[in-house]
Order: sequence, then C-alpha cells, then structure tokens
Amino acid sequence: MLKYFIKRLIHMIPVLLGVSLLISVILYLTPGDPADVILSAQATEEMREAWREQHGLNDSFVVQYLHFIGGIIFHWDWGTSFVNGQSVTGDVMLRFPNTFLLACLTTLIAVVIGVLLGVFTAKHQNTWLDTSFSVVGMIGISMPQFWLGILLLIWFALNLKWFPIAGFSGPKYWVLPSIALGVQNAAILLRFTRTSVLDCIRQDYVRTARAKGQIERVITWHHIVRNALIPIITTVGSLFGGALGMAMVLEQVFSINGLGRLMVEAIAMRNYPVIRASVMILAASYSIIYLVLDLLYAAVDPRIRVDFANQAFFGSRLRGRRLSRKGNAHA
Repeated sequence: MLKYFIKRLIHMIPVLLGVSLLISVILYLTPGDPADVILSAQATEEMREAWREQHGLNDSFVVQYLHFIGGIIFHWDWGTSFVNGQSVTGDVMLRFPNTFLLACLTTLIAVVIGVLLGVFTAKHQNTWLDTSFSVVGMIGISMPQFWLGILLLIWFALNLKWFPIAGFSGPKYWVLPSIALGVQNAAILLRFTRTSVLDCIRQDYVRTARAKGQIERVITWHHIVRNALIPIITTVGSLFGGALGMAMVLEQVFSINGLGRLMVEAIAMRNYPVIRASVMILAASYSIIYLVLDLLYAAVDPRIRVDFANQAFFGSRLRGRRLSRKGNAHA
C-alpha cells in the first residue's frame, strides 16, 4: 500500500505540471494588458513600460513559465501580487482555509442527508415516500446554488435575523452558505445512493443473509450499504472537489473571504500570479482528493486491496520471475 501511495504521488507531478502549463498559456494568450488595469489613467507610457519590465511581462513565455515553476520548486514562492506588491503565497494560504472549511461542511451535509435518504428511499422503493423524496431530489438538483443562497439570506438573515448576513468567522456564519451549497450535493448523492443500494439489494448474498435469519438492520448496513460504498465514495469525492470550485460563487453571495472570491478579484484585476497560484492550489486539492478516494476504496473493498498490492509489487514480482527463469536456464 505504501508503494502504491508513493507511486500515485509521483503521478501527481506531471498532472500539476500540465495544469501549470495550461493556465500559463491561457493567461499569456489572453488579450489585454494588466498595466492598463492596475495603473491609473494618469500613468504615462514610460511608467507602464517600467511596470511591465518590473513584473517580467516583457519576457518571453518560456522565461515567464520557467520563472514561475522555479519559484515554486526551489523557494515555494508563487510570485508577487500585481495589486499590493506582496507575496501571493500569504494571500492564498490565508484564504484557502475558509474555502476548504466550506467544502468540508457542505460535503458533511450532503453525506448525512444524501446517504440516509438514499438508503431510505431504496428500502421503500415504489412507495409514496420514494416518489416524494425523488421529486424533492430533482428540485434540489435543479435549484441554482447562488439563487438558494440569496433566498436564505433574505429569509433567515434579513427578515428573521437568525444568522449574520456576511462573513465566515464563526459557526453562525457557516450555516447558510453550507446549506446553500450542500442542498444540491445532497440531492445528487441521494440519487446515486438510491441507485447503488438498489443494485445491491437484488444480489444473491442479500437473499442468503435473509434466509439465514439475520436482522434487517444488519443486512442493510453490513451487506447492502457496505457493498454499495464504491460508487457512493466516488460521488462524495467528486462533490467535495466540486464544492471547492462552486465556493467561488457562494463566497461572492455571502461575502466570504475565501479562495474563490480571491480568484474573482484577481481575474477582474488581471492579477496573473494570484490566478496561477489559486488554480494550482485547486488542482493539487483535486489530485489529493482522488488519491484519498483510492485509499478509501482499498479500505472498504478487500479485492481492491489485492489489486493495489499487485500494482505496487508488480515490478519486484516480474524481476523475481526473470531471475527464476535465468536460474532454471543455467540449471
């Protein structure tokens, strides 16, 4: 398992390099001049040219890209912000925890509501309860998250004054944005869980467990849900990664000082170092999420553990077979 983990970490390197190259190409080919946005209208052409030279915008694409990658690898330096002249690393690391916390809370809500309701509706298939929750799930999937966030602000923050309007500095501030982002994810997870559980309910091992007289609760959670976890875990990981990206919209609605809001501000100001750093952080987060998913697969399914072991030790086994063949040939 450890060798597989190290192998996957090594595979993340070309992925992140590809993302860094792609975002650098996009920013380099984007029309417009950051100097026109950052500097005031009274700035002369000489001042603009000096500003471009100071921030390396007059260099070729290769030089700019190598400077960006070299700063990350050797100094953990993501560059200097065009707006305030400070290190981008501090700004990104200050904002990312809020976005990560919002994604965690959103995923928690989705898992608790989506999995429980998905199992419940699957156990009551083709009843009015199944139909009702399926309709609610469709409404939740179709409802735009930013629109729900605005409704929650109007109802519970402005009218009822139960929660604060803006910010993310305490538990009271977490409730509305987490619900706004979690409702749609819970609806998606409900449908995936229901489908996965229904596939497992019809399996022979479930009928065998019932024939042995096992308690229905044990059958549901030990035999059915446990074997349905693989697609559920995949969906949860995708929703968690999507929550990191969708937080960009909700952070604008609830005025959360997060990475998504930082990216929107950076795009408006053509603050290239901040945009590159934010995208790289999100790409690394996605890669780590899917690495954790692979490890969770192995934790819930023994067959996958065997596959991981074969992948990890494939090279050593192959070398062992070659040596044995050579020994037999010499004999």
